[in-house]
Amino acid sequence: MVPYGNTFFFNWEVDLMVWLQTHLGPAMISFITFFSIFGEGIVLVLFMGLLYWCYDKKTARTIGLSVMTGATCCTMIKGLVLRRRPYFDHEQIKVFRPVKPDADLHDIGIQGYSFPSIHSSNAMILFVSMALLIPAGWLVIPAVVLPFMTGLSRVVAGVHYPTDVLTGWLIGLVCVIVIPRLEKKLANTAVLSGILVLVTCPGLFFCRGEDYFTSFGLLAGFAAGTLFEEKFVHFENTRKPLQIILRMAGGLAIYLVLNIAIKRVLALVITADTGYMALLGRSVRYALLSFIAFGLYPALFRFGQGKAGEKNPPETTA
Repeated sequence: MVPYGNTFFFNWEVDLMVWLQTHLGPAMISFITFFSIFGEGIVLVLFMGLLYWCYDKKTARTIGLSVMTGATCCTMIKGLVLRRRPYFDHEQIKVFRPVKPDADLHDIGIQGYSFPSIHSSNAMILFVSMALLIPAGWLVIPAVVLPFMTGLSRVVAGVHYPTDVLTGWLIGLVCVIVIPRLEKKLANTAVLSGILVLVTCPGLFFCRGEDYFTSFGLLAGFAAGTLFEEKFVHFENTRKPLQIILRMAGGLAIYLVLNIAIKRVLALVITADTGYMALLGRSVRYALLSFIAFGLYPALFRFGQGKAGEKNPPETTA
């Protein structure tokens, strides 16, 4: 399949990518491209689960809204700019970590567009937010190292131009700065959540990539789920190792099992594997998944907390 979209780049970007891939060597390329994992969905789920289910749900809600808003905004920009990935147009650039390794590397409908880098934005928001909102000085180190290495990994992997990464970092920093301040100013999480969903929903009209519908569904479900928990569930966070293990194991199992179950149920309603209705179904699936994980699942934590329960940890501030 011949990819479509827009091609634009600076010569220095191509020269830098070729130089890196030529001089780093296979072992170093494998090491660097591994860091892409810190911007991927499963790692975000694990960190958000640990923060929300165990550490401090208010801090986690702020970080979660920031991460998911940043990801959704990035996918909206992708849907407008339609920049092709570097290896589509430059034979000298190799691809070491494609979005979907088992699919046609040049099927842009599956591999997606290049500008900006969602991985870079995700890593920037998650780890910088943790360093700012959690009182632990050592978090400054991963807040600097992991976003940088995640961005570098996308360039070395041949799937993003350096300007994709720089823009992803910038979007991440904007979310880190703006969303917590909006939350404090509005003093109403429901209003903030509504604003973020409304700001990102226009992508429903022009985006046709799976990544937008996934991100938007996660954002809508997370916003609704955390509001539901705040109003009806009121679970307590924990520092007890056994409870942390059980909550994380249960949450991961629910995420994996429900992802398959909801997909199969929706397949009975939406018979087409492709097209706009299939994309909407994807948003519905991830919205339900996120709502259950962060709204309904925490209700189980109330069992076994005892009559008095555990005391909530003190709220953290930037």
